[in-house]
Amino acid sequence: MDAYTYVYRGGHIENRHKVSLAMVGPLGSLLAYSGNPHLAAHMRSSAKPFQALALYVSGAIERFGITPAEVALTCASHDGMEPHVAMAANYLRKIGLDESYLACGAHLPFDPAARKALQQADQPPSVLHNNCSGKHTGMLATALALGADPKGYEQPEHPVQQLNLQTLRELSGQAHIPYGVDGCSVPTFVLPLASAARMFALLAEPAAAPPQYQEGLQAIFQAMRQHPDLVAGPHSIDTVLMQHLPQLVAKRGADGYYGMALRNTRWGNLGIALKVESGSNEAREPMIIRLLEELGILSPEVELEWRRPVVRNVRKLEVGHLEARLELKWLDG
Repeated sequence: MDAYTYVYRGGHIENRHKVSLAMVGPLGSLLAYSGNPHLAAHMRSSAKPFQALALYVSGAIERFGITPAEVALTCASHDGMEPHVAMAANYLRKIGLDESYLACGAHLPFDPAARKALQQADQPPSVLHNNCSGKHTGMLATALALGADPKGYEQPEHPVQQLNLQTLRELSGQAHIPYGVDGCSVPTFVLPLASAARMFALLAEPAAAPPQYQEGLQAIFQAMRQHPDLVAGPHSIDTVLMQHLPQLVAKRGADGYYGMALRNTRWGNLGIALKVESGSNEAREPMIIRLLEELGILSPEVELEWRRPVVRNVRKLEVGHLEARLELKWLDG
């Protein structure tokens, strides 16, 4: 079974982006797939909800009184808008540290208006504008709760990253998890799509997870549901989908990765992991919409810009569009 996002120009296909995905139940059973459900891929920022579990395992939640909004920001790939930046700054102050401790680096906000405002003010972005600033603050809080030196928290051998690695091993069922360096300088983990989808299924059904993670998974699901605006931004697919679909938690990752936890579907609670093999984020969004429609979770009548995104040229003329086509292979049981 195959899934492709096609890029049309002038009525003819210009590019084809192959997509692989896996849909899994909380016990790890593969329910449906397209492409290669065992494709090994970097989870990138889609791993953030599971990295945030360290706040609960370490005791950082209680020690610092971390709120659900701050948990949502820990899970976020935020758009660098003023509320995101302000909350990241307050979060850092709460744990007694400042921006100098953040190892994520600075980049311009994803949000066009926030980016334009910085540029018009002739101000450079700070580390707080980095979409991962919440995750990094959560890692610093974890380091302090563990009694570890917060300096070097981004290094693979640091206790924070070793805790994250152990968490992913126990939730994914994979004893060996390779990793690389993410865009924000912390480890990014490589998992088969089906194993990553299993983790999202446990986010949807925490009672099926190992006991030490159940409370955290439930709290993270609720925090992301309560604060979808903090997880990304008002013009980003994660936030918009969670605002439209009450049973969904969605988390984007760089280079065409996506993860979803879905509750109360006709197949029960589910986890989905998806990877555009070319790494195109533009090709990813139409496939997410197509998949949710195929599952009967999203109505085709809901107007979303990602269903059939327009391709425009330099003069802003419409010259083509993107279109996702999906065949799912369903398995018995």
